[in-house]
Amino acid sequence: MAGKGVKIGVDLGTVNTLVYINGQGVIYNEPSVIAFDRKTKKCIAVGKEAKDMVGKEHDHIDVIKPLEGGVISDLEATKAYLQYVFEKLEHINVKFKKSTLLICCPSEVTNIEKNAMGQLATQVGIRDVFIEEEIKAGAIGAGIDIFAPQGAMIIDIGGGTSDIGVLALGDLVVSESTRIAGNYLDNQITKYVKMKYNMAIGNKTAETIKIKLGTLKETLEEEKEYAFSGRNLKTGLPCKMTVKQSEIRDIFLRAFETITNTAKKVLQQSPPELAADIFNDGIIINGGGALIEGVQAYFENQLNLKIKIAENPLTAIVEGSKLLLKNRGNYLVKPADV
Repeated sequence: MAGKGVKIGVDLGTVNTLVYINGQGVIYNEPSVIAFDRKTKKCIAVGKEAKDMVGKEHDHIDVIKPLEGGVISDLEATKAYLQYVFEKLEHINVKFKKSTLLICCPSEVTNIEKNAMGQLATQVGIRDVFIEEEIKAGAIGAGIDIFAPQGAMIIDIGGGTSDIGVLALGDLVVSESTRIAGNYLDNQITKYVKMKYNMAIGNKTAETIKIKLGTLKETLEEEKEYAFSGRNLKTGLPCKMTVKQSEIRDIFLRAFETITNTAKKVLQQSPPELAADIFNDGIIINGGGALIEGVQAYFENQLNLKIKIAENPLTAIVEGSKLLLKNRGNYLVKPADV
């Protein structure tokens, strides 16, 4: 195959998968969803096209999210998804045999699953493969110099998990993870609408409500409302209802109490010298949760520490892979770009 060897970084996220190639930047950013024909097992849609099918499929189509709650829920679907990504890379003239691949995974992915993904990469011809945790790459992508003898703390609120860690000298010192994250909020909204309004809604509708009304603000100057459609559980017929922002805020506050407690646990486990660094420099919020209205003030109030929002919370992980590709994740080697 014509082409040249490159350095490839893949952020295999619960919600989205992103791909970085050195010299070209982020060349792929699509939902982590794949659809198969049930009879032939053939892949028929990937990414946004597959996500548009969620909740609307019939008996002949199987729509799968390869990762759920920060873990691989379907290894074969994950392999098929990565295979599709690798095929996309072939179209941009990449020579796999001369390339290096970094796959950034959620912290709860097992070693067996990591090995399976690495083996898949070797099957398509990429011999130089290694795996890193998303939180480490995300910290670098958010602008933290993790290689310094200085403690830094990051709260990465993603789709499947919220990963919280303290980093120094090139690696994680203390870390914890909770499955209270974006998908959890979607599920809680679905349950609330069922209980309060006696309506059934799909995940996409719940996600839209989350995005439109999600907030952690103590006071709502002008309360928003959102009209949504679903199926009435009593009559079985389609119907429409309106939900208030204060109702969704209560769901968010209950969920974020767990994330806050996890962050406190990490702080309590941190060595005193690193705790002092965190007190002076504060905490960075990363991931999709960084975009929630009022999240900065919320954590400042809960933790009594300075809070900063990453400039690029949705792409920090894949952008951080650029430097990890230079040193292969070796904490002893500080890339020149840091």
